[in-house]
Parts: sequence; structure tokens; C-alpha cells
Amino acid sequence: MTSTPFSYASLLPPGLPAPAARFTGLAKYSFVGGNNDPDGVPVDELVEAVTAVLKREGKSLATYNLAHGPQGYRPLREFLVRKLKRDAGIACTVDDLMIVSGSLQALDLVNQTLLARGDTVIFEKESYQGSINRLTRMGVNIVGIPLDGHGMRMDALANALADLKAKGITPKYIYTIPTVQNPTATILPEDRRAEMLRLSEQYGVPIFEDDCYADLTWDGKRPPALYAMSKTGNVIHIGSFSKSIAPALRVGFIVAPWEMMSRMLALKTDAGSGALEQMVLAEYCAPHFESHVPKLTRGLRAKLDTLMDALGEQFGTSAEFEEPSGGIFLWVKLPDHVDTLKLYQAALAAGVAINPGPEWSVDKPYSGCRLRLCFASPSHEQIREGVAVLADVCRKEFGVPERSANVEKRARG
Repeated sequence: MTSTPFSYASLLPPGLPAPAARFTGLAKYSFVGGNNDPDGVPVDELVEAVTAVLKREGKSLATYNLAHGPQGYRPLREFLVRKLKRDAGIACTVDDLMIVSGSLQALDLVNQTLLARGDTVIFEKESYQGSINRLTRMGVNIVGIPLDGHGMRMDALANALADLKAKGITPKYIYTIPTVQNPTATILPEDRRAEMLRLSEQYGVPIFEDDCYADLTWDGKRPPALYAMSKTGNVIHIGSFSKSIAPALRVGFIVAPWEMMSRMLALKTDAGSGALEQMVLAEYCAPHFESHVPKLTRGLRAKLDTLMDALGEQFGTSAEFEEPSGGIFLWVKLPDHVDTLKLYQAALAAGVAINPGPEWSVDKPYSGCRLRLCFASPSHEQIREGVAVLADVCRKEFGVPERSANVEKRARG
């Protein structure tokens, strides 16, 4: 006699996300996600850090939060205080910092603290898919602000804030990725940052600054963080070790005024983010972080060159893009009739995974012919082969590129 499988369907509350698909492995040529360069992970030094810190402090794992409190392992927060001052101009103390399980938990904590269904937030028109999806599930209204080659346009932001005020709407925050924006890789200049802060103060709308890619500029330079430039405490700043060290470590952080920090701490009910990861990062980063990042970015820059060359060889002028100043993504525009959602499906069947533009935009029709390519994870050979396969698929589906395109050389400018 066979038993009928128990069904949970009638017990599920309304509003849950769609069921997840089973993981079936990465595509042969994977240009998706925020994965980083495998050769850029400092494995030997991390092994040394694990051994050293466990021998010295391993017994502290017997206590929640290593007895350092809910804001995280103090040596890691002390390292971040020094790093943020040196790199981003942020003057903060260990009490202004909270360690979280990657920047995704930071997003969740900020949203849970500030947002309710029906609220309004301001976003860059193209932005991080994870942020957009969270707000969609929460029933939050998103107002998209267009970008140009230097990030969010301040004239458009000013107009949007004035329009919302006229309607009696005060947005809960302005979300921005100002330094190596995802997916466009733009960097917001200091004068625009100052104007954003001015508008924030004028309209009483805080800024939510996502700085997860800021370490990955090719020249190692960046404007000061919005948090550093603020004189009124109207900025919440988040960052991560996912792009600078390794995404699988799942270690991020929040810098915020205590009024917000205390509220987020009350919502962080996981009994602490992974302690071993924090211990190892603190041990590794103090002596090595400053020399590690330039090595990582040199490797990433070389892969970007390979990707741009491959796109020029395979797509010719059919693939348009601006050369980024850092990061792990290239934002590519194909001819207007190319539907990258359909291209994504056809390419995946051929072994190439791409991120279609509409998934990274609050204006899906505008981004229908765009795609985001992560160049960090695949090897140089995989980049060249994958782009060739993608071009073949795109030609079969949309007639782009024309067969003569592969002999054209796309000028990089």
C-alpha cells in the first residue's frame, strides 16, 4: 500500500514568493551573478589566518557572538573603522558598525526598519536586482531616476522629489550605489554627491548608500562616501567583503547613526552572523587587505579587456557599452529589437548564462535590449568562447550580429 504524500499547499500563507527551482549547476559559460575571480581568492593567506585565529581564540566560539556583542567581532569592526577612514573618508567608531550576513541582510534590516506596504522609495532606474525584488515583494512603490555616464542625474532627482512633495508623498529613502554602480559601473562625482545630500536635507529624505563594489576601482581611487560627506547623519551606509575577498563568506556591514542602529539590532534575531568568518577576515585583512585589492583588480581589469575585445570581434558595433572604471560587470546594449529575456532563454539552452537587462531595471521596457555580463568568474578562454556562442545564438534568434560583424573591430572609448 502506498501512502499519499502530505501536501503543504493549503497551509502556506498568501504573499509568499514563487517556489525556487532546484539548483542544477552553473552554465558552461556563466556570466551571471556577483561571483568573483577564483584566482583572486587569497587561499593560502586565509588558511594561515584560520589556523592562527583558531589557535588563539578558538574557544570563544563556545559563546554567542564570541562575547563581543550583537554588533559583531570587535577586531573586525576595528579593522573596518580604519579601512573606511582611509578609503571612503568615513569617521566612525566600532559602535557605529554592525557586522551582518552579507549585504543582503543589510538590505533586509534597513527595509524592515523603515518600510511598510505602500511606501515610496527612490532608486536609480537601473539598479541591483536583489534590492528591486525585495521591494516588489514588500509592495513598495519605486520611483526610478535616470542615469548618465556619471551616475544618477541630480536634475531628475530634484524634479522627482518636488513632484512627490506636491502629491503629499515623502519617500522613505533614496537608494543609490554611487561608487561602481550595479549594473552600469558609473561613479557618482563628488559635486553630485553634495547635491544629493542637499536635496536629502531639503526634502527630509535619508540616503541609503550601497557601497559594495567601491573597493574595485582600477586606479584605487574613489570620491568620499556620502556618509563621510554628510553633516547631519542622514545617510545609512552598507558594504561587503563579497567582492573584495569572496562572496561565499557572506560578511557585510552597516554604518548608521545609533537611532537607526539600535532599531536594526532589535530586528537582527539570528543570534549573530557567522563568527568564524568574522574571525578569519579580521586576522587576514589587518595585514593583507591593502595589498590584496590591487592584485585582485589587476586580474579583473585583464578579464574586462578580454570581454570587450571578444564583444568587438563577435558583435562588432551591434554591442554598445561604456568602458567601466571598476567592478565585475559590463552593461551592454544590443539593437532595440533584441529582447534579452528571450535571448537569455536561448543562450542558456546553448550553455551561456547572461543577466537580461529588465531584471536590473525599474523601467523594464527601457532595458529590454540590455544585458549585464559578469566577467570576473569565467576564465579568459571561457569569456572568448562564451561570447562567440552568445553571438551565434543572438544571430539565429534576432539576426544580430550580421555575419560580417565578426571582422569588425569595435573602438573602445
